[in-house]
Amino acid sequence: MTQSHWLTILIVFPFFSGCLLPFVPNTNNKTIHWYALGVSLVEFLLIIYTFCAYFDFSNPNLQLIENYQWINKISFHWCLGVDGISEPLILLTGFITTISILGSWPIEKNPRLFFFLMLTLYSGQIGVFVSQDLLLFFLMWEIELLPIYFLLLLWGSQKRLYAANKFIFYTALGSIFILIGALIMSFSSADGTFNMHLLSQNNYPLKLEVLIYILFFIAYAVKLPAFPFHTWLPDTHGEAHSTTCMLLAGILLKMGGYAFIRINMELLPNAHKIFAPFLIIIGIINIIYAALISFAQKNLKRKIAYSSVSHMGFILIGIGSLNEFGLNGVILQMISHGLIGAALFFLIGIISDRTKTLMTENLGGLGPKMPKTYTFFSICCLASLALPGMSGFISELLIFIGFLNSSFYSLSFRFIFTILEAFGILLTPIYLISIIRQVFYGVQPIGFLKTYKFFDIGAREIFILACLVIPIFEIGFYPKSISQVYTNKTNSIITSYLRK
Repeated sequence: MTQSHWLTILIVFPFFSGCLLPFVPNTNNKTIHWYALGVSLVEFLLIIYTFCAYFDFSNPNLQLIENYQWINKISFHWCLGVDGISEPLILLTGFITTISILGSWPIEKNPRLFFFLMLTLYSGQIGVFVSQDLLLFFLMWEIELLPIYFLLLLWGSQKRLYAANKFIFYTALGSIFILIGALIMSFSSADGTFNMHLLSQNNYPLKLEVLIYILFFIAYAVKLPAFPFHTWLPDTHGEAHSTTCMLLAGILLKMGGYAFIRINMELLPNAHKIFAPFLIIIGIINIIYAALISFAQKNLKRKIAYSSVSHMGFILIGIGSLNEFGLNGVILQMISHGLIGAALFFLIGIISDRTKTLMTENLGGLGPKMPKTYTFFSICCLASLALPGMSGFISELLIFIGFLNSSFYSLSFRFIFTILEAFGILLTPIYLISIIRQVFYGVQPIGFLKTYKFFDIGAREIFILACLVIPIFEIGFYPKSISQVYTNKTNSIITSYLRK
């Protein structure tokens, strides 16, 4: 086995292992769960081995490159590669997926199909982060839509049909713009290539570059999500199973931020300079608007879903800042939010399983009954509101400093929008601490399952939460453990903008 095949193995292994699930005996009703967990863990260990053995952190260029001709007539290549931007997100994908499969242990309804969809989604997500051919990138982007649709449709709650249809409508419609943009870029190049590296060297007319940028922007703004394309996310989170929510918050939203950097920033730099101020404005709207809406929600999942929309605003600001601190903060924010968001949705799933409700008016006084759950929930909320010593603080601070020090904007523009960004940051503790107060403090509402015997989290759930919380503290105290992977790459991107 040679180095040149590692990325292909990482893509195909989960899917083909999932195809073997019909042949896995289910004698004790947990064999399938163990098999899926084993596949996910092996894949995660392969990811770690690949990067430890072959990836050079100091090299900002693409590594582990694979390029095979696939369809000659349309110059479609199986072109793969990784760099400092994609590598940490691939590690996050492996980690969150493995944790999510362990979190799916109570699933008893058609477990073969459930875990096949989870493993197929695993392959699609890895494929998005390693694709270096725009057409292949579009294919991988599409592959991950169907597993989420069926996970939501078959294992969601009461309004799952509406939420699943809304999800597929928004995301599939947004994906069409990726295909259109890719075809325009290919047909506008001399050799008709879809190779991202070659396309980045083309000099498109500014009007054409702006048109392509808008097409890609719509697709990635839906996935991120950015205002006003965000409305699918609260409905999807509100109806999805908690482990599906973990994958959505932990990985899928990051695909939008990654695509903004990989394609809009690197392939369309002139248009990005034009649209960067609009990204700042939309990012501020995301932060403030979603924070206010989150405070008004009654459903716990929808509260945290709007919290995710708010936190994605920082990613837009960092990308629009055109500053090395801001872009470094974006990558760290995606990692940080992936961990925090997955932990919060898992905790909400625990609360829902115990209390049989997600409505805040039916909750209260759970702290004494579920002290371990209360402790982990409080830690994750503090991490989400960017408490110093946790990962959220470092990532948001870098974005804050990056925008404030950006040389691409006037002092008055930076001052006004920094004030607005700070206001949005102040809103975050309001809705997060209110959740803790509503759920864990006070007394149980009249008529609320007073005779129900609550039980706190067990060993498996403690292990899952510890796996998610420990990296939050580790990154908070030693962010270089992650930032050293991507700093050279992000600095090279910003340097290229400064030279133009």
